[in-house]
Amino acid sequence: MTESRTRWARWRALGAGDRRRLLALAVLLPLIDLALRSAGFVHTQRWLTRHGETRPLRACTPQALAEAERLAQLASIAGRHGAWTNTCLRQALVVQWWLRREGLPAQLRIGAQRGEEGLQAHAWVELEGMALAQGEDLPPTFPLAAPTTREATSFDVPR
Repeated sequence: MTESRTRWARWRALGAGDRRRLLALAVLLPLIDLALRSAGFVHTQRWLTRHGETRPLRACTPQALAEAERLAQLASIAGRHGAWTNTCLRQALVVQWWLRREGLPAQLRIGAQRGEEGLQAHAWVELEGMALAQGEDLPPTFPLAAPTTREATSFDVPR
């Protein structure tokens, strides 16, 4: 099967809700990219916060956590296969914004570590202490807990 046929088959296998969210993410990610490039991180995050929290924050149920995990997975897919590749920061900002619009207390996290190839950084979203859509890749490279050395840092990004 060719690459385009495989992609089409995967698209058709998605449920209607996942398709709608994937399309929305494919539109939102380039907008976040443009905002970051033109206004910078601080202004973009302020704007997203001002225009994101439309509902009061609520407790996170197991179903909401599963839906948040799926949203983060879809953001990763949209980031890899969209009009242009988007970084983890752009994906994390979109996921955090979306979840906060749903009234969930999503936290943007940024981790950095010096490696053999220089400084490595990663951004992700946590909900109820769970790193969304990170699989097994995140913990060895970017600590989720408070850093124990100066070489590794993970912190909450203020809103």
